[in-house]
Amino acid sequence: MSNLSNQLVTAEREEIARGIRIMLASPLVHERGAAESFDLVRRRREPIRKWFDYYCGWSVVVEPRLGYARLAKVRPMADASRPPRRHRSGRAPFDRRRYVLLCVAAAELLTVPVTTIGLLADRVTRATATDPVLATFDPSARAERMAFVDALRMLEHFGAVEVLDGATESFVDSAAAKVLYEVDAALLMRLLSAPTGVSQLAVPVDEVPARFEELLVAVSRERRYGAAAEHSSGQAPVSEVQRNLWLRHSIFRKLVDDPVVHLDDLSADERAYLNSPTGRQLVRRAAEEGGFLIEERAEGVLFVDPDGIATDSRFPDDGSNAKVAALLLLEDIRSVTTTEQLGLAANALLAKFPSWGKGYRGDDGVAALVADALDVLRGFGLVRITDGLVHPLPASARYAAGSARSSHSGEDPL
Repeated sequence: MSNLSNQLVTAEREEIARGIRIMLASPLVHERGAAESFDLVRRRREPIRKWFDYYCGWSVVVEPRLGYARLAKVRPMADASRPPRRHRSGRAPFDRRRYVLLCVAAAELLTVPVTTIGLLADRVTRATATDPVLATFDPSARAERMAFVDALRMLEHFGAVEVLDGATESFVDSAAAKVLYEVDAALLMRLLSAPTGVSQLAVPVDEVPARFEELLVAVSRERRYGAAAEHSSGQAPVSEVQRNLWLRHSIFRKLVDDPVVHLDDLSADERAYLNSPTGRQLVRRAAEEGGFLIEERAEGVLFVDPDGIATDSRFPDDGSNAKVAALLLLEDIRSVTTTEQLGLAANALLAKFPSWGKGYRGDDGVAALVADALDVLRGFGLVRITDGLVHPLPASARYAAGSARSSHSGEDPL
């Protein structure tokens, strides 16, 4: 093979690996928002699709003419650590009201190719008013308009609606704001990745809270693993082929979607599969094809992206006070500790750097700082909290805070 051919093969492999990691970081890539990334995924869509299908059992749909690529992730688990966030300063997570307005607005948008924010608000008001479970949307209230804007900004981010004239944020200040939208109904239909539609479950509304975990499994059920493959029930699939397929997919879904996979969090069958010669070979091959480095320890496995493409959040990172505090508080979580002990450490941290963490200087500031820091650590798979006790997980040993220093007169912990 000539040197040029070698270079072309190497370039192709690098592009495929980059495309895989792009889709992991952004399961919906739209040409309008990320033209270069979309073009790469479009050109290498077939090997990218095969990689996700073989290792994870996830489908990738690329629509070159419509200008989007969609990775449909399926995992039957209630994970509150990665909520959708508002596209405003602070990036606060969506609350229940915003989820409701997002779903209702999306449903109403399916019926119109073009609309205005006022007409859409009227439709959402009527829809919620006729639903006995939902609170009626009230566009006269500023808090309601703000929640509505957050939902629409999310749909804008997905590319499901495009602003043709005006600005969505103007609706916060006035319900009479003029904003014109074009709706992409095909993309709206792609947003929901659950294999089974919620409407097919036919469960009375008043039973949903008590049966939430059961219903989550039901909407996430995938037929390819057999009727007996209830992912969380421990029942055996109906055939050895389906069993091995589920084991492979369940393991790789964790490897590419979670910060770290601790062996203690896997089932006995998953651990046996991962430690088998076949499992180890597949892990190494998947990492190589996806451009990952592997960290293997006695306690678990970690896929590392050396280019930082395949992640939507990083740690360590001085982008927020909570992440800075999380890194520094790890020094106090080398063994099982309590939130009260961490509160003392956080209080000392605030005292040491008087100009840092101004948002945590109120009456409940220390408790809020500890809670936010622990949310960070829990989200990155570094601690587990049970009955008020904070347990360090093996992956936390990867991080050790250095001596605190500052480039601003000793008033910043990093």
